Formats: sequence, C-alpha cells, structure tokens
Amino acid sequence: ACILVFLYEISLPMSSNEAFVYMYGAIPAVVLGHAQLPPELVSLPAYGTLISSMFLHGGWMHLIGNMLYLWIFGNNIEDVMGHAKFVLFYIICGVLAAFSHALIDPASTIPMVGASGAISGVLGAYLLLYPHARVLVLVPYGFIGTFNVPAAMVLGLWFLMQVFSGGMSLGNEGGGVAFFAHIG
Repeated sequence: ACILVFLYEISLPMSSNEAFVYMYGAIPAVVLGHAQLPPELVSLPAYGTLISSMFLHGGWMHLIGNMLYLWIFGNNIEDVMGHAKFVLFYIICGVLAAFSHALIDPASTIPMVGASGAISGVLGAYLLLYPHARVLVLVPYGFIGTFNVPAAMVLGLWFLMQVFSGGMSLGNEGGGVAFFAHIG
C-alpha cells in the first residue's frame, strides 16, 4: 500500500502534491487541536491522519529505506503473529509513534509522513522475539563488505542514532525527520 500511495503521490502536480500531504499527513498541532487546516484541506478527522500519514513518504529514499527494514524484519514478526494481528500491530505502532511525536512537538504545523514509526515498532518486536538473531549488513569501509552481526547490535545502534538525532533536532523551526516518532 505504501508503494501504491507513493506512486500516486509523485504523479500529482507539485501544488496538488503539497495539498495531498497536508490533507493526509499527521500535523501535530492539528491532531492535538491547537490549530486547524483550511476547510478545503480537511478530508479526514485529525486523528485519522495518524493512520493515513503512514502510507505517505517524503521521497524515494524514505520509501525504499522503510520498505527495506520492513522486508528484513517484518516477515519474521508476521510469521509469529499471523497476517491480521500483524497488520493491527503495525497500525497501532504507527499511530502511537506519530502521537508521541505530536506530544513532543505539539506546536508543529509540519505534516508527518512515513511508515517509520510503525516499522520501529516492528523492530522492537523483532528484538524482543529474536534477541540472539544475526543479520547480514553491508558496511562501506573503503569497499563494501558484508558482515553477519547480532541484530541487537544493529537495532541498538539504530536506536541510539534516533535518540541523538532527535535531541539535536529539538527547537529546529523547519521540517525534517520526526525522530521521536521513530522511538515513540
């Protein structure tokens, strides 16, 4: 669904694309009732955008990165939970992640988009269910080598990067990455 929505998103003219993101992205100030969108941009109740925003992405790399993590880690979690429970878990994780970011940056009028929060929940489940698993990673070090490392190390480093980057982004006026949705 993320890929189909993104293909639709990029097919829109620039002005329509921006309106689409404002209509379906989760805007913290709007979700929390501190601001309102112009009536022509309201297509869902504000809380509905906590779900719809998970299917929008900010560019090809955003989409590819999310889908790569989902492909690597998500299938194992879906195997354990079953399809229906996995979908519900994924959506709940995404909603909670977006809402946590809204609570941390309640005045933001910048739309949040992406499946990163939902996928972060999947990563957490993977770490809990497969604490001793190993994953193959590509490491550019003069050349690109592959290494088989503990998943806990990869996910731990990823988590620390999110915390550090999130702390560094506090107080920024412009848009960017919703790091606290990743760790919410």
